[in-house]
Amino acid sequence: MNSDKPAIPRGTQDFSPEVMIKRSFIIGQIKKVFEKSGFLPLETPAMENLSVLTGKYGEEGDQLLFRILNSGNFLENIGDDDLRSRNVKALAPRLSEKGLRYDLTVPFARYVAMNRNEIVFPFKRYQIQPVWRADRPQKGRYREFYQCDADIIGTNSLICEAEIIAIINEAFKGLGIKDFTIKINSRKVLEGMAGILGAGDRMNVFFTILDKLEKMGKEAVSREFISSGFGNDFVARLESMLDRAEVYQLNDMNEFLASSDTGKSGLDDLGRIMEYSRHLGADDRKTRFDFTLARGLSYYTGAIFEVNVSGVSIGSVGGGGRYDNLAGSFGLPGISGVGFSFGIDRLYDAMEQLSLFPAQERFSTRILITNFGDEPEIFALKVLSRFRNRGINAEIYPENDKIKKQLGYANKKGIPFVLFIGSDELKTGKFSLKDMISGQQEELTIDEALQKLLQGN
Repeated sequence: MNSDKPAIPRGTQDFSPEVMIKRSFIIGQIKKVFEKSGFLPLETPAMENLSVLTGKYGEEGDQLLFRILNSGNFLENIGDDDLRSRNVKALAPRLSEKGLRYDLTVPFARYVAMNRNEIVFPFKRYQIQPVWRADRPQKGRYREFYQCDADIIGTNSLICEAEIIAIINEAFKGLGIKDFTIKINSRKVLEGMAGILGAGDRMNVFFTILDKLEKMGKEAVSREFISSGFGNDFVARLESMLDRAEVYQLNDMNEFLASSDTGKSGLDDLGRIMEYSRHLGADDRKTRFDFTLARGLSYYTGAIFEVNVSGVSIGSVGGGGRYDNLAGSFGLPGISGVGFSFGIDRLYDAMEQLSLFPAQERFSTRILITNFGDEPEIFALKVLSRFRNRGINAEIYPENDKIKKQLGYANKKGIPFVLFIGSDELKTGKFSLKDMISGQQEELTIDEALQKLLQGN
Protein backbone atom coordinates (compact mmCIF):
# COMPACT_ATOMS: atom_id res chain seq x y z
CA MET A 1 0.00 0.00 0.00
CA ASN A 2 1.30 3.47 -0.90
CA SER A 3 1.84 5.36 2.35
CA ASP A 4 2.41 8.70 0.64
CA LYS A 5 -0.19 11.29 1.45
CA PRO A 6 -2.38 12.35 -1.48
CA ALA A 7 -1.73 15.80 -2.91
CA ILE A 8 -3.39 18.22 -5.31
CA PRO A 9 -1.70 19.67 -8.41
CA ARG A 10 0.45 22.76 -7.90
CA GLY A 11 -1.47 25.97 -8.47
CA THR A 12 -4.80 24.51 -7.34
CA GLN A 13 -6.59 24.77 -4.00
CA ASP A 14 -9.01 22.92 -1.75
CA PHE A 15 -11.62 25.17 -0.15
CA SER A 16 -12.67 24.25 3.39
CA PRO A 17 -16.19 25.07 4.63
CA GLU A 18 -14.82 28.13 6.44
CA VAL A 19 -13.18 29.37 3.25
CA MET A 20 -16.25 28.59 1.14
CA ILE A 21 -18.41 30.70 3.45
CA LYS A 22 -16.12 33.67 2.82
CA ARG A 23 -15.94 33.03 -0.92
CA SER A 24 -19.73 32.75 -1.07
CA PHE A 25 -19.95 36.13 0.68
CA ILE A 26 -17.76 37.72 -2.03
CA ILE A 27 -19.68 36.11 -4.88
CA GLY A 28 -23.05 36.94 -3.31
CA GLN A 29 -22.21 40.63 -2.92
CA ILE A 30 -20.94 40.91 -6.51
CA LYS A 31 -23.93 39.01 -7.95
CA LYS A 32 -26.32 41.42 -6.22
CA VAL A 33 -24.61 44.39 -7.87
CA PHE A 34 -24.57 42.71 -11.29
CA GLU A 35 -28.25 41.79 -11.16
CA LYS A 36 -29.22 45.24 -9.89
CA SER A 37 -27.55 46.64 -13.02
CA GLY A 38 -29.48 44.38 -15.40
CA PHE A 39 -26.89 41.66 -16.04
CA LEU A 40 -28.16 38.10 -16.65
CA PRO A 41 -26.33 34.91 -15.53
CA LEU A 42 -24.59 32.66 -18.06
CA GLU A 43 -22.44 29.51 -17.93
CA THR A 44 -20.31 27.90 -20.64
CA PRO A 45 -18.50 24.51 -20.73
CA ALA A 46 -15.20 24.04 -18.92
CA MET A 47 -13.65 22.88 -22.20
CA GLU A 48 -13.73 24.57 -25.58
CA ASN A 49 -12.47 23.54 -29.00
CA LEU A 50 -8.89 24.74 -29.39
CA SER A 51 -9.97 26.47 -32.59
CA VAL A 52 -12.06 28.75 -30.34
CA LEU A 53 -9.28 29.47 -27.86
CA THR A 54 -6.06 29.75 -29.87
CA GLY A 55 -5.04 33.04 -31.42
CA LYS A 56 -7.18 35.12 -29.02
CA TYR A 57 -4.64 35.80 -26.26
CA GLY A 58 -1.44 36.39 -28.19
CA GLU A 59 1.46 33.95 -28.49
CA GLU A 60 2.18 33.97 -24.75
CA GLY A 61 -1.45 33.22 -23.92
CA ASP A 62 -1.54 30.32 -26.37
CA GLN A 63 1.44 28.78 -24.53
CA LEU A 64 -0.53 28.88 -21.27
CA LEU A 65 -3.54 26.92 -22.56
CA PHE A 66 -4.21 23.57 -20.89
CA ARG A 67 -4.78 21.12 -23.74
CA ILE A 68 -6.86 17.95 -23.36
CA LEU A 69 -5.59 14.81 -25.06
CA ASN A 70 -8.00 13.27 -27.56
CA SER A 71 -9.98 10.28 -26.29
CA GLY A 72 -8.92 6.71 -27.00
CA ASN A 73 -5.61 5.82 -28.62
CA PHE A 74 -4.53 9.35 -29.50
CA LEU A 75 -1.19 8.09 -30.88
CA GLU A 76 -2.78 5.65 -33.32
CA ASN A 77 -2.36 7.86 -36.40
CA ILE A 78 0.99 9.39 -35.42
CA GLY A 79 3.93 7.89 -37.28
CA ASP A 80 7.28 7.04 -35.71
CA ASP A 81 9.05 9.73 -37.73
CA ASP A 82 6.61 12.36 -36.43
CA LEU A 83 7.18 11.24 -32.85
CA ARG A 84 10.95 11.26 -33.26
CA SER A 85 10.81 14.79 -34.67
CA ARG A 86 9.58 16.07 -31.27
CA ASN A 87 7.94 18.95 -33.14
CA VAL A 88 5.38 19.97 -30.55
CA LYS A 89 3.72 22.62 -32.73
CA ALA A 90 3.16 20.12 -35.53
CA LEU A 91 2.02 17.28 -33.28
CA ALA A 92 -0.23 19.22 -30.88
CA PRO A 93 -3.22 19.67 -33.25
CA ARG A 94 -3.22 15.93 -33.98
CA LEU A 95 -3.09 14.96 -30.29
CA SER A 96 -5.50 17.48 -28.87
CA GLU A 97 -8.61 19.17 -30.25
CA LYS A 98 -9.96 20.64 -27.00
CA GLY A 99 -8.63 22.74 -24.13
CA LEU A 100 -9.71 24.14 -20.76
CA ARG A 101 -10.96 27.70 -21.02
CA TYR A 102 -8.31 30.36 -20.39
CA ASP A 103 -10.81 33.08 -19.49
CA LEU A 104 -14.56 33.73 -19.72
CA THR A 105 -14.48 36.46 -22.38
CA VAL A 106 -13.63 34.34 -25.43
CA PRO A 107 -16.22 31.64 -24.57
CA PHE A 108 -18.73 34.46 -24.13
CA ALA A 109 -17.91 35.83 -27.59
CA ARG A 110 -18.31 32.31 -29.01
CA TYR A 111 -21.69 31.99 -27.26
CA VAL A 112 -22.87 35.34 -28.65
CA ALA A 113 -21.88 34.36 -32.19
CA MET A 114 -23.66 30.99 -31.90
CA ASN A 115 -26.84 32.49 -30.41
CA ARG A 116 -26.96 35.80 -32.28
CA ASN A 117 -30.57 35.32 -33.43
CA GLU A 118 -31.94 34.67 -29.92
CA ILE A 119 -30.01 37.37 -28.04
CA VAL A 120 -31.47 40.82 -27.39
CA PHE A 121 -28.76 43.43 -27.95
CA PRO A 122 -27.26 45.17 -26.08
CA PHE A 123 -26.69 41.92 -24.19
CA LYS A 124 -25.60 42.18 -20.55
CA ARG A 125 -24.35 39.00 -18.93
CA TYR A 126 -22.39 37.98 -15.87
CA GLN A 127 -20.52 34.71 -15.48
CA ILE A 128 -18.80 33.22 -12.41
CA GLN A 129 -16.81 30.08 -13.22
CA PRO A 130 -13.29 28.62 -12.92
CA VAL A 131 -10.64 29.12 -15.62
CA TRP A 132 -7.29 27.40 -16.13
CA ARG A 133 -3.84 28.69 -17.10
CA ALA A 134 -0.59 26.69 -17.31
CA ASP A 135 1.24 29.47 -15.50
CA ARG A 136 3.99 29.26 -12.90
CA PRO A 137 2.19 29.19 -9.52
CA GLN A 138 3.05 31.91 -7.04
CA LYS A 139 1.29 33.95 -4.38
CA GLY A 140 -1.92 35.36 -5.83
CA ARG A 141 -1.42 33.44 -9.12
CA TYR A 142 -3.03 30.04 -9.54
CA ARG A 143 -3.41 27.51 -12.35
CA GLU A 144 -7.08 27.07 -11.54
CA PHE A 145 -8.96 30.12 -10.35
CA TYR A 146 -12.37 31.72 -10.51
CA GLN A 147 -13.27 34.73 -12.59
CA CYS A 148 -16.32 36.84 -12.08
CA ASP A 149 -17.13 38.61 -15.36
CA ALA A 150 -19.65 41.19 -16.47
CA ASP A 151 -19.89 42.16 -20.15
CA ILE A 152 -22.10 44.39 -22.27
CA ILE A 153 -21.97 43.55 -25.96
CA GLY A 154 -23.73 45.12 -28.93
CA THR A 155 -23.19 48.84 -28.28
CA ASN A 156 -20.42 51.43 -28.63
CA SER A 157 -21.83 53.67 -25.89
CA LEU A 158 -19.31 54.90 -23.33
CA ILE A 159 -22.08 54.70 -20.73
CA CYS A 160 -21.14 51.01 -20.54
CA GLU A 161 -17.59 51.80 -19.39
CA ALA A 162 -19.03 54.19 -16.82
CA GLU A 163 -21.37 51.44 -15.59
CA ILE A 164 -18.37 49.20 -14.99
CA ILE A 165 -16.70 51.87 -12.85
CA ALA A 166 -19.94 52.32 -10.88
CA ILE A 167 -20.27 48.52 -10.42
CA ILE A 168 -16.71 48.28 -9.06
CA ASN A 169 -17.45 51.09 -6.60
CA GLU A 170 -20.68 49.52 -5.38
CA ALA A 171 -19.28 45.98 -5.18
CA PHE A 172 -16.32 47.14 -3.09
CA LYS A 173 -18.64 49.09 -0.82
CA GLY A 174 -20.62 45.89 -0.16
CA LEU A 175 -17.39 43.99 0.51
CA GLY A 176 -16.12 46.66 2.91
CA ILE A 177 -13.10 47.54 0.74
CA LYS A 178 -12.55 51.27 1.14
CA ASP A 179 -9.02 51.91 -0.09
CA PHE A 180 -8.77 50.94 -3.76
CA THR A 181 -7.81 52.49 -7.09
CA ILE A 182 -9.38 52.01 -10.51
CA LYS A 183 -6.69 52.67 -13.09
CA ILE A 184 -8.02 53.61 -16.51
CA ASN A 185 -6.34 54.13 -19.86
CA SER A 186 -7.15 53.66 -23.55
CA ARG A 187 -5.48 51.74 -26.33
CA LYS A 188 -6.01 54.86 -28.44
CA VAL A 189 -3.88 56.87 -26.00
CA LEU A 190 -1.17 54.21 -26.11
CA GLU A 191 -1.20 54.17 -29.91
CA GLY A 192 -0.89 57.96 -29.92
CA MET A 193 2.04 57.75 -27.50
CA ALA A 194 3.77 55.10 -29.58
CA GLY A 195 3.44 57.20 -32.72
CA ILE A 196 4.76 60.41 -31.14
CA LEU A 197 7.65 58.60 -29.42
CA GLY A 198 8.64 57.02 -32.73
CA ALA A 199 7.44 53.47 -32.06
CA GLY A 200 4.45 53.54 -34.39
CA ASP A 201 5.79 50.72 -36.55
CA ARG A 202 6.52 48.54 -33.49
CA MET A 203 3.43 49.16 -31.43
CA ASN A 204 2.92 45.58 -30.23
CA VAL A 205 6.50 45.39 -28.92
CA PHE A 206 6.05 48.80 -27.26
CA PHE A 207 2.83 47.65 -25.54
CA THR A 208 4.33 44.35 -24.39
CA ILE A 209 7.37 45.95 -22.74
CA LEU A 210 5.41 48.85 -21.21
CA ASP A 211 3.01 46.34 -19.64
CA LYS A 212 5.94 45.00 -17.57
CA LEU A 213 6.53 48.36 -15.87
CA GLU A 214 4.74 47.64 -12.59
CA LYS A 215 6.37 44.23 -12.22
CA MET A 216 9.93 45.10 -13.35
CA GLY A 217 10.35 48.81 -12.61
CA LYS A 218 11.47 51.71 -14.82
CA GLU A 219 15.17 50.83 -15.04
CA ALA A 220 14.55 47.22 -16.12
CA VAL A 221 11.93 48.30 -18.65
CA SER A 222 14.30 50.91 -20.09
CA ARG A 223 16.99 48.26 -20.50
CA GLU A 224 14.52 45.98 -22.28
CA PHE A 225 13.53 48.78 -24.66
CA ILE A 226 17.22 49.34 -25.46
CA SER A 227 17.90 45.64 -25.97
CA SER A 228 14.83 45.44 -28.24
CA GLY A 229 16.30 48.05 -30.56
CA PHE A 230 14.61 51.23 -29.36
CA GLY A 231 16.98 54.19 -29.43
CA ASN A 232 18.40 56.15 -26.51
CA ASP A 233 16.38 59.24 -27.50
CA PHE A 234 13.17 57.19 -27.38
CA VAL A 235 14.01 55.80 -23.94
CA ALA A 236 15.00 59.24 -22.58
CA ARG A 237 11.67 60.79 -23.67
CA LEU A 238 9.70 57.86 -22.26
CA GLU A 239 11.58 57.96 -18.94
CA SER A 240 10.83 61.68 -18.66
CA MET A 241 7.13 60.82 -18.89
CA LEU A 242 7.39 57.85 -16.50
CA ASP A 243 8.98 60.06 -13.85
CA ARG A 244 5.72 62.06 -13.76
CA ALA A 245 3.31 59.16 -14.33
CA GLU A 246 1.80 59.33 -10.83
CA VAL A 247 0.68 62.94 -11.29
CA TYR A 248 -0.16 62.89 -14.99
CA GLN A 249 -3.76 63.89 -15.66
CA LEU A 250 -5.82 63.83 -18.84
CA ASN A 251 -5.09 67.54 -19.39
CA ASP A 252 -1.33 66.88 -19.23
CA MET A 253 -1.62 64.31 -21.99
CA ASN A 254 -3.64 66.66 -24.22
CA GLU A 255 -0.52 68.71 -24.92
CA PHE A 256 1.67 65.68 -25.51
CA LEU A 257 -0.86 64.06 -27.87
CA ALA A 258 -1.78 67.29 -29.70
CA SER A 259 -0.51 65.93 -33.02
CA SER A 260 -2.25 62.53 -32.71
CA ASP A 261 -5.90 62.33 -33.69
CA THR A 262 -6.08 58.78 -32.34
CA GLY A 263 -4.55 59.79 -29.01
CA LYS A 264 -6.83 62.80 -28.63
CA SER A 265 -9.86 60.63 -29.41
CA GLY A 266 -8.81 58.28 -26.62
CA LEU A 267 -8.47 61.16 -24.16
CA ASP A 268 -11.93 62.47 -25.12
CA ASP A 269 -13.38 59.00 -24.50
CA LEU A 270 -11.77 58.77 -21.07
CA GLY A 271 -13.05 62.23 -20.12
CA ARG A 272 -16.62 61.28 -21.01
CA ILE A 273 -16.35 57.93 -19.19
CA MET A 274 -15.25 59.67 -15.99
CA GLU A 275 -18.01 62.27 -16.31
CA TYR A 276 -20.67 59.58 -16.85
CA SER A 277 -19.39 57.55 -13.90
CA ARG A 278 -19.70 60.57 -11.60
CA HIS A 279 -23.36 60.93 -12.62
CA LEU A 280 -23.82 57.24 -11.78
CA GLY A 281 -22.62 57.90 -8.24
CA ALA A 282 -19.07 56.53 -8.52
CA ASP A 283 -16.41 58.16 -6.35
CA ASP A 284 -14.16 59.91 -8.90
CA ARG A 285 -11.37 60.03 -6.30
CA LYS A 286 -11.03 56.27 -6.76
CA THR A 287 -10.52 56.47 -10.54
CA ARG A 288 -7.08 57.49 -11.81
CA PHE A 289 -5.82 57.93 -15.36
CA ASP A 290 -2.62 55.93 -15.86
CA PHE A 291 -0.99 56.15 -19.31
CA THR A 292 1.32 53.23 -18.44
CA LEU A 293 -1.57 50.76 -18.15
CA ALA A 294 -1.21 48.44 -21.14
CA ARG A 295 -2.98 45.18 -20.25
CA GLY A 296 -4.83 42.87 -22.64
CA LEU A 297 -3.94 44.73 -25.80
CA SER A 298 -4.14 41.57 -27.90
CA TYR A 299 -7.89 42.20 -27.98
CA TYR A 300 -8.74 45.45 -26.14
CA THR A 301 -9.31 48.32 -28.57
CA GLY A 302 -10.56 51.18 -26.39
CA ALA A 303 -10.71 51.85 -22.65
CA ILE A 304 -8.68 49.59 -20.33
CA PHE A 305 -9.35 49.08 -16.59
CA GLU A 306 -7.35 47.65 -13.72
CA VAL A 307 -8.24 47.65 -10.02
CA ASN A 308 -5.79 47.50 -7.13
CA VAL A 309 -6.52 47.27 -3.41
CA SER A 310 -4.18 49.26 -1.16
CA GLY A 311 -2.37 47.67 1.77
CA VAL A 312 -2.16 44.12 0.38
CA SER A 313 0.77 42.21 -1.09
CA ILE A 314 -0.92 41.01 -4.27
CA GLY A 315 -1.36 42.42 -7.76
CA SER A 316 -4.53 43.68 -9.35
CA VAL A 317 -7.85 42.15 -8.23
CA GLY A 318 -9.65 42.85 -11.49
CA GLY A 319 -9.40 44.26 -14.97
CA GLY A 320 -11.15 44.69 -18.27
CA GLY A 321 -11.72 46.89 -21.27
CA ARG A 322 -13.43 47.61 -24.59
CA TYR A 323 -13.11 45.07 -27.42
CA ASP A 324 -14.50 46.09 -30.81
CA ASN A 325 -14.42 42.87 -32.80
CA LEU A 326 -13.84 39.89 -30.54
CA ALA A 327 -16.91 38.07 -31.86
CA GLY A 328 -15.70 38.78 -35.41
CA SER A 329 -13.38 35.78 -35.27
CA PHE A 330 -16.52 33.65 -34.83
CA GLY A 331 -18.33 35.07 -37.84
CA LEU A 332 -20.06 38.00 -36.15
CA PRO A 333 -18.08 41.12 -37.17
CA GLY A 334 -18.65 44.68 -36.05
CA ILE A 335 -20.11 43.86 -32.62
CA SER A 336 -18.46 45.97 -29.94
CA GLY A 337 -18.38 45.06 -26.30
CA VAL A 338 -16.89 46.05 -22.98
CA GLY A 339 -16.29 43.87 -19.96
CA PHE A 340 -14.69 43.58 -16.56
CA SER A 341 -13.50 40.62 -14.51
CA PHE A 342 -13.09 40.33 -10.74
CA GLY A 343 -10.51 37.77 -9.62
CA ILE A 344 -12.36 35.97 -6.81
CA ASP A 345 -9.19 34.30 -5.47
CA ARG A 346 -7.27 37.55 -5.31
CA LEU A 347 -10.23 39.37 -3.77
CA TYR A 348 -10.36 36.65 -1.13
CA ASP A 349 -6.65 37.03 -0.38
CA ALA A 350 -6.98 40.82 -0.19
CA MET A 351 -9.95 40.70 2.18
CA GLU A 352 -8.25 38.08 4.34
CA GLN A 353 -5.14 40.26 4.66
CA LEU A 354 -7.28 43.26 5.56
CA SER A 355 -9.54 41.27 7.97
CA LEU A 356 -12.67 42.44 6.17
CA PHE A 357 -14.80 39.31 6.30
CA PRO A 358 -17.90 39.56 8.52
CA ALA A 359 -18.49 37.13 11.37
CA GLN A 360 -19.63 33.75 10.07
CA GLU A 361 -22.41 33.05 12.59
CA ARG A 362 -25.18 33.92 10.16
CA PHE A 363 -23.90 31.29 7.72
CA SER A 364 -23.26 28.54 10.29
CA THR A 365 -25.51 26.33 12.39
CA ARG A 366 -27.18 28.40 15.11
CA ILE A 367 -28.61 25.58 17.22
CA LEU A 368 -27.99 21.88 17.75
CA ILE A 369 -30.90 19.75 18.96
CA THR A 370 -29.87 16.75 21.04
CA ASN A 371 -30.83 13.19 20.21
CA PHE A 372 -31.85 10.81 23.02
CA GLY A 373 -33.65 8.30 20.83
CA ASP A 374 -37.20 6.91 20.62
CA GLU A 375 -39.97 9.41 21.49
CA PRO A 376 -37.63 12.42 22.12
CA GLU A 377 -36.00 11.82 18.72
CA ILE A 378 -39.34 12.02 16.85
CA PHE A 379 -40.29 15.19 18.71
CA ALA A 380 -36.82 16.66 18.07
CA LEU A 381 -37.22 16.12 14.32
CA LYS A 382 -40.49 18.06 14.36
CA VAL A 383 -38.82 20.89 16.30
CA LEU A 384 -35.90 20.85 13.87
CA SER A 385 -38.26 21.29 10.91
CA ARG A 386 -40.04 24.15 12.69
CA PHE A 387 -36.79 26.01 13.38
CA ARG A 388 -35.62 25.62 9.80
CA ASN A 389 -38.96 26.79 8.43
CA ARG A 390 -38.47 30.02 10.40
CA GLY A 391 -35.10 30.61 8.75
CA ILE A 392 -32.88 29.41 11.60
CA ASN A 393 -29.86 27.28 10.65
CA ALA A 394 -30.42 24.17 12.78
CA GLU A 395 -29.31 20.55 12.94
CA ILE A 396 -29.95 17.47 15.05
CA TYR A 397 -27.25 15.17 16.33
CA PRO A 398 -27.84 12.10 14.16
CA GLU A 399 -27.18 9.41 16.79
CA ASN A 400 -28.47 8.66 20.30
CA ASP A 401 -25.12 9.21 21.96
CA LYS A 402 -23.74 10.41 25.29
CA ILE A 403 -24.46 14.06 26.04
CA LYS A 404 -20.73 14.76 26.40
CA LYS A 405 -20.14 13.67 22.82
CA GLN A 406 -23.06 15.73 21.52
CA LEU A 407 -21.86 18.85 23.34
CA GLY A 408 -18.32 18.20 22.08
CA TYR A 409 -19.69 18.18 18.52
CA ALA A 410 -21.38 21.56 19.09
CA ASN A 411 -18.16 22.99 20.54
CA LYS A 412 -15.98 21.83 17.66
CA LYS A 413 -18.39 23.29 15.09
CA GLY A 414 -18.80 26.55 17.01
CA ILE A 415 -22.58 26.10 17.36
CA PRO A 416 -23.70 28.76 19.86
CA PHE A 417 -26.85 27.05 21.24
CA VAL A 418 -27.86 23.51 22.20
CA LEU A 419 -31.50 22.53 22.89
CA PHE A 420 -31.96 19.46 25.12
CA ILE A 421 -34.99 17.33 24.32
CA GLY A 422 -35.39 14.29 26.59
CA SER A 423 -38.19 12.28 28.16
CA ASP A 424 -38.45 14.50 31.23
CA GLU A 425 -38.59 17.67 29.09
CA LEU A 426 -41.42 16.17 27.00
CA LYS A 427 -43.49 15.66 30.18
CA THR A 428 -43.00 19.24 31.47
CA GLY A 429 -43.04 21.09 28.13
CA LYS A 430 -39.94 22.98 29.28
CA PHE A 431 -36.65 22.43 27.49
CA SER A 432 -33.11 23.42 28.46
CA LEU A 433 -31.49 25.88 26.05
CA LYS A 434 -27.75 26.15 26.66
CA ASP A 435 -25.67 29.11 25.53
CA MET A 436 -22.39 27.44 24.60
CA ILE A 437 -20.45 30.68 24.82
CA SER A 438 -21.53 31.84 28.30
CA GLY A 439 -22.40 28.38 29.64
CA GLN A 440 -25.77 29.61 30.92
CA GLN A 441 -28.89 27.45 30.64
CA GLU A 442 -32.54 28.41 30.85
CA GLU A 443 -35.80 26.47 30.82
CA LEU A 444 -38.01 27.53 27.91
CA THR A 445 -40.93 26.30 25.87
CA ILE A 446 -40.24 25.57 22.21
CA ASP A 447 -42.01 28.82 21.29
CA GLU A 448 -39.83 30.79 23.71
CA ALA A 449 -36.63 29.17 22.43
CA LEU A 450 -37.66 29.91 18.87
CA GLN A 451 -38.32 33.56 19.65
CA LYS A 452 -34.99 33.89 21.48
CA LEU A 453 -33.08 32.69 18.42
CA LEU A 454 -35.15 34.81 16.04
CA GLN A 455 -34.37 37.93 18.09
CA GLY A 456 -30.66 37.09 17.91
CA ASN A 457 -30.64 36.77 14.10
